[in-house]
Amino acid sequence: MTRLVHADHVLTGFAEDGTPVILDDAAVLIEGETIAAIGPAADLARAHPDAERIGGKGRVAIPGLINAHHHVGLTPFQMGARDQPLELWFPERLAMRDLDPRLDTLFSAFEMVASGVTTVQHLHSRAPGDVDAVCARADTILGAYRELGMRVSYSFALRDQNRMVYGDDDAFVASLPEPLRAPTARYLSAFAMPLADQVAVFHALRDAWAAEPLAAIQIAPSNLHWLSDAALESAARMAEETGAPMHLHLLETPYQMEYARRRTGGSALAHLDSYGLLDPKTTLGHSVWMTEEDLNLATERGACLCHNCSSNLRLKSGKADLNAFLASGVPVALGIDEAGINDDRDMLQEMRLALTLHRPPGHDAPSPSAAQILRMATEHGAATTPFAGRIGRLAPGMLADIVLLDWDAVTRPWQDPSMPIVDVLVRRAKPEAVETVLVGGRIVYHDGRFPGVDRAAVHAAITAALSRPDTPSEAAMRRLARDLLPPVRQFYEGWFDPH
Repeated sequence: MTRLVHADHVLTGFAEDGTPVILDDAAVLIEGETIAAIGPAADLARAHPDAERIGGKGRVAIPGLINAHHHVGLTPFQMGARDQPLELWFPERLAMRDLDPRLDTLFSAFEMVASGVTTVQHLHSRAPGDVDAVCARADTILGAYRELGMRVSYSFALRDQNRMVYGDDDAFVASLPEPLRAPTARYLSAFAMPLADQVAVFHALRDAWAAEPLAAIQIAPSNLHWLSDAALESAARMAEETGAPMHLHLLETPYQMEYARRRTGGSALAHLDSYGLLDPKTTLGHSVWMTEEDLNLATERGACLCHNCSSNLRLKSGKADLNAFLASGVPVALGIDEAGINDDRDMLQEMRLALTLHRPPGHDAPSPSAAQILRMATEHGAATTPFAGRIGRLAPGMLADIVLLDWDAVTRPWQDPSMPIVDVLVRRAKPEAVETVLVGGRIVYHDGRFPGVDRAAVHAAITAALSRPDTPSEAAMRRLARDLLPPVRQFYEGWFDPH
């Protein structure tokens, strides 16, 4: 199918110096799933009179946004887990009930697409059972994205130790009051898949989804404290054998920085580097507590960073030095993580938060520009996925992932026309201004509707599934979540002194 996307302004991407490249009264010609041409709207319309027309006057077209760090559908808060400091949040989350993964995935995918997200980095942190069970759950999640028409980079996170605290599982269980030992051990054992089986999951999913144009399988060593040295070696071997990119959580909290010091005697990044895990195909999520030396090492190796602004605030992890990240020249992506500041997956809001939070006092103090933030959510987000070089920009040969914004909805009742388009977009655009979203040339969202999926029916099914009393096992998990908080808190006493 041939389509012509017309807009008053088309943001194609950014020049090498970061300047937005914007074409006025332009159109994007789509042949199949790729962009065939971009140029003056009148010229392309004359040359392709039979092309389906999309957009028109009063529209602005931008590359599809990329949520470069995401985990679950319904937010932990929706599911009964209060915002806690990250280390205390792990036991808190035991109270969350399970939901059919198709419904769960579609819920957050609706929110992402409606805010202009066309690609998501889905980092599947935990799934119980054996290889077949984990692969079946992953297939359901990937199938939900395919059903909606959203592009996804999926990872099942490697994790082979320290599943509740940053210390040995058996030692932690032994330290608990006797009534808590058996239920805690049972819970942890459900997620104790052998490392070799976790590697097998990666290869099985990579083979099963190799022909799917909207999906790719990535490597996700979860975090240093969750990975033995054997796991680090396995991750490096997987990357070398397949060329798949890699996404890690790292140095999210000061407790993780202290863990790295105790384990390695130095830097978490230096330890990863000793296994060959820092290169241009590696993305480091969060990285709130990186030192200047760490950042220099990441820059030298060409690694990418992913800034998770809302999550860092909600879980008391700290405020990453985004201005230092940007000044380093390292590609920095943007991720909403478990949930945004409004407990949703609004990428437009996440951009606005990142733009606003990192404005330190002082007339000449560095702060991010709107263009830098939008580049994080497009081109640099693309660099963290297996789709790098094919998404994140609008150019001939690129995949046709495009968002059309109703500019009147962005600017009503008035916006001074002297303000740059990108500045207005990042500061003022909200989901109600997102008119049409295309992924691979296919319309997946238009005028508040998803052509392939009934959002109201999915929401009703979620309500029906969760509007019931807890089962006895769910009630027991709520009690365990409550009872584990004090010993988990005690485990970290003395690890970090904020004063």
